Amino acid sequence: MSARKQQLLKVHRRNKRMFLVAFLVALLVIGLLIGWWLVPLLLVLAWVAHEAWFADHLFYRPSDDYRYDFPANAARQQVSLDGGVVRLSGPLAPGETLILELELKSGWLGRWLDPYVQVGNDRQDFERGVKGRRFLNLSGQADTLSQGALTLRGRYCALGATGTLWVMANPDYTRQRVMVIAPHADDAELAAFGLYSRSEDVSIVTLTQGEIEAENFQSLGLDQAAAARLKGRLRSWDSLVIPLWGGVPAERCVQLGYYCLQLPAMAAEPATAFGSRESQESDVRSVRRHNPLILPADADGQPTWQNLVADVTALLEHYRPEVVVTPHPELDPHSDHVASTQALLAAIALSDWKPKTLLMYANHLHDNDRWPMGPAGAGIALPPAIEPLPSDRLWSPLLSADVQLDKAMALAMEHDLQDGPVLKRQLRRWIQHALAGRRWPVTGSNEFFRKAVRRHELFWVRDLSD
Repeated sequence: MSARKQQLLKVHRRNKRMFLVAFLVALLVIGLLIGWWLVPLLLVLAWVAHEAWFADHLFYRPSDDYRYDFPANAARQQVSLDGGVVRLSGPLAPGETLILELELKSGWLGRWLDPYVQVGNDRQDFERGVKGRRFLNLSGQADTLSQGALTLRGRYCALGATGTLWVMANPDYTRQRVMVIAPHADDAELAAFGLYSRSEDVSIVTLTQGEIEAENFQSLGLDQAAAARLKGRLRSWDSLVIPLWGGVPAERCVQLGYYCLQLPAMAAEPATAFGSRESQESDVRSVRRHNPLILPADADGQPTWQNLVADVTALLEHYRPEVVVTPHPELDPHSDHVASTQALLAAIALSDWKPKTLLMYANHLHDNDRWPMGPAGAGIALPPAIEPLPSDRLWSPLLSADVQLDKAMALAMEHDLQDGPVLKRQLRRWIQHALAGRRWPVTGSNEFFRKAVRRHELFWVRDLSD
């Protein structure tokens, strides 16, 4: 955790302790002066208020500016808002990915209801109490923008009168050979179902079995190890067959069979084998029987970093991708995700085949566990970036309503996304629905059905040939 987050967490805990002390003192006074019957009612109301308005986890202040640096060759121009219409200061530069940098300021209602910006026929949500520089995603709105007909309307927030429009041009990567690196089954679908379902030549490589946290399978009468083995088999199967829903045959999908949350330890000790934390297995070949080709680790089945890098190297040389889709090592904090991209980069260094481009995604986020904020089907504004990031280009392709539905159905097939919310979370959703106006999709109860099924997918582009 960064020093900034540690400081914010320290302040948050201090403020929470101070509030609890003050609240308990107030309850004591109320009980003595009015009556103890009122205390349980106030406790319930306080809990409801917390669930409705104070349960979000932000490791930054809503008043912090987002900080993005884009490449020097990204086109930019000043724009103004005239009666809610975006006015360009000159002709729109060529490019499919459009990002509008502007100031947002929450109104008083925006501290209790999620503030959002209506972007033509799209909407993009932000933090309650937002006050600072944000980045709207206008990708897909180029024609309307060029015609001077694109409207921006703030709901529970006010928009700055001027802003900066960034335009970034990319080739259509779906027409190149693509490889998707998925640390776990479902990561490929969450980040890139729209991309891979349109790609003409694509392979999907899943690094781990996804066997841990298998408590639900223990209800079948299995002990922890047996439940973890069953979950690992099911999720490995998911990684091979669910891509077929997006048009990717099983012979283009590979499951490497390493173990969840062990990749960082493997990276730290490359020659040491790290078996599963829960399944009592330590041979990756247990879930490799359906792979379409023989890989280096098939010789001994050892879950070592050396074997993982050798496997990925062999896959690069076999499929020869021009583009590799992989987790963003600075934005996505999941330890397996960071290690997956480290393994890829190590493999590229060793491989005789060199991809030209990385497309990086973030399925998890350091600073805000609700991003992308707002309802399913909405656009994806850029995520919080409070500390500087590398100045990568962006690519944000559109997903039609039909592709969004197919993506939701792909997620519904994932065994790890099928469980309903626990009672506490379901109560929180009912409260937030009633008091804070939040909505969840009918396609699935897991939070990823809201976060991942969107108008856009979003990738950070890093050219490896530079």
